[in-house]
Amino acid sequence: MPRAKGGFKTRQRRKRVLKLAKGYRGAKSKLFRTATEAVDKALGYAYRDRRAKKRDYRKLWITRINAAAAIHDLSYSRLMHGLKELNISINRKVLADMAINDPTGFARLAGMARERIAVPV
Repeated sequence: MPRAKGGFKTRQRRKRVLKLAKGYRGAKSKLFRTATEAVDKALGYAYRDRRAKKRDYRKLWITRINAAAAIHDLSYSRLMHGLKELNISINRKVLADMAINDPTGFARLAGMARERIAVPV
């Protein structure tokens, strides 16, 4: 039985991995074995961080809403509770954007929420 050498499919697989490793430093972009390890690690980080990014943005929005609510003598949780009581369903991304770009609109929402939960000022 003849010896199977690395043919078309093997070359194709190696080229695909080395293409993904393009731009890596040193042997990680040249040698197949080290490139495979580096690419596998990088793809794992990419997968993980696509999910972490969503959490990071939510934390940022909550921080911004809390800071804007504090200006109107409300905590984040009281503001969100008041909006929920009023059946105002604005997501955190839009609320954070309002806090920065539309302070008067945010002030109206905060005022309505404060009246609804009757927080003494």
